[in-house]
Amino acid sequence: MRSAAAETIVGALVIAIAGAFLWFALSHREASAGTGNTAYDVVARFDNAGGVARGTDVRIAGVKAGVVRDVALDGDLYEAVVTLRVDRQWKIPADSDARIASDGLLGGAHIAIVPGGSEDYVQQDGKGEIERTQSSVDLLTLFASFASGGNSGGGETSEPVEDYPE
Repeated sequence: MRSAAAETIVGALVIAIAGAFLWFALSHREASAGTGNTAYDVVARFDNAGGVARGTDVRIAGVKAGVVRDVALDGDLYEAVVTLRVDRQWKIPADSDARIASDGLLGGAHIAIVPGGSEDYVQQDGKGEIERTQSSVDLLTLFASFASGGNSGGGETSEPVEDYPE
């Protein structure tokens, strides 16, 4: 009988601690995701958004400034429309670039915002857009092109080369 009471107390304590951890994780997840009045949405359009999903980091100068809120396909233009949620403390110059950058050779990506020099800023009312973007590079296609000797960088050409007199 004494053993059952001790097990019940320990079980209740474990459940209480697990609940506290869950509450802590959920409260900090919302703060780090930039919700409410502390963040604003910006749209960027990419030809290829490979490696980007909800929750992907948005970085300015390598510092996390937000997260990817949504990735959708524009059916008319066949572009990936990526909605970025950026912390309000970061004002993005209007002539900034958004690039999909790799975290390493094994995968993983983030959105890197390269600030421009404009004195005008992207709108912070949810209607702002970064117009200059650079899509992700598909490394497998790049390696396959290199291995097959594709003419993308100085290999042999099919056109005859003229001889110049010396």
